Amino acid sequence: MTALRKTLDTLYVAAGALAAVCLVAILLLIVAQMVARWTGAVFPGAASYAGYAMAGASFLAFANALNRGTHIRVSMLLNVLSKGPRRLLEIWCFGLAAVIAWYFTYYAYWFVYWSWKFKEISQDQDATLLWIPQSVMVAGGAILAIALTDNLLHIIIRGNHRLTRDLVDQSFGE
Repeated sequence: MTALRKTLDTLYVAAGALAAVCLVAILLLIVAQMVARWTGAVFPGAASYAGYAMAGASFLAFANALNRGTHIRVSMLLNVLSKGPRRLLEIWCFGLAAVIAWYFTYYAYWFVYWSWKFKEISQDQDATLLWIPQSVMVAGGAILAIALTDNLLHIIIRGNHRLTRDLVDQSFGE
């Protein structure tokens, strides 16, 4: 079980690191587009690539953000409940969220499959095969679904979730 725990934690951190790489890619694309404009050159598709990187950053960061407790959670009700009802409500919430995430991932997979099958390309200047950036969405959705299922099983088996809350980090966002 320890190897599985380490593998899952590594997966969540790796997805978060890839999300950070996507954010750096957005910066580099914007700077490259600015330089291209200043020099009179053309960088076709820069805005599209930045959009793909933004989607990648968002979807890949979901699981890591969930486990670090940075997703918005309305916990006022949870804080006033006793241990038994709180556990039941958290099981219901994680269960519903996991079902929705798996549902999304399933249909997103088929969306990507048909984009690949029909060789769909973007209609912008970049003419990118759309299944490539769409695959990142599926991967991020699947990792989120795994993280939600992981937390659901953890709360069912052990009685608590694995979400951590770094109040110092969260205070900077408010």
